[in-house]
Amino acid sequence: MSRRLEGTFVVATHNKGKLREIEELVAPFGLNAVSAASLGLPEPEEDGTTFIANALIKARAAAHAAKLPALADDSGICVAALDGAPGIYSARWAGPSKDFGFAMEQVEKELQEKGCTAPELRRAWFISALALVWPDGHEEIVEGRVDGTLVWPPRGAAGFGYDPMFLPDGETRTFGEMTSDEKHGLPPLGKGLSHRARAFIELADRCLKR
Repeated sequence: MSRRLEGTFVVATHNKGKLREIEELVAPFGLNAVSAASLGLPEPEEDGTTFIANALIKARAAAHAAKLPALADDSGICVAALDGAPGIYSARWAGPSKDFGFAMEQVEKELQEKGCTAPELRRAWFISALALVWPDGHEEIVEGRVDGTLVWPPRGAAGFGYDPMFLPDGETRTFGEMTSDEKHGLPPLGKGLSHRARAFIELADRCLKR
């Protein structure tokens, strides 16, 4: 049975861009979000083999350490021509310095080496797994996906990560060219377009109340 989330909870991330998006998503629900970084919680080793597994690792660690419910996101970009890579290793492709300009260049280099220049050969999708874990062990897990095409050169300075090279299906602008409301705003302000928004809508239906 699903459980309602109320009061204060931990956003189990040290990624400022991801934290900002989650804070914006939960804002209408009257919750108090605190980040794992602000609480001084360490980042656990993400050694899972799926997005859901890694989201659970982060949420469980934060819930145990903070004695509060914890929400974790594990997300990444999967490229069809690269057999789903970077996938769960999307952040690692950015290196120790978290340089996603470098990561996007690496993706583009591999696509060029495979001769993937036509749009139909550059299909990709973002995945977001959200895990909400309570200190007593109750867990809620959802996953969202958005499909699109990779463009080059990257376009736009909004968003974070691989957003500037991802053109979602049915759109004329990349995630990097969209405002927050356009990318992940919930109805009626937005279309719930992003992978994280799609996962969050399902989680909100289960666990949140306005």
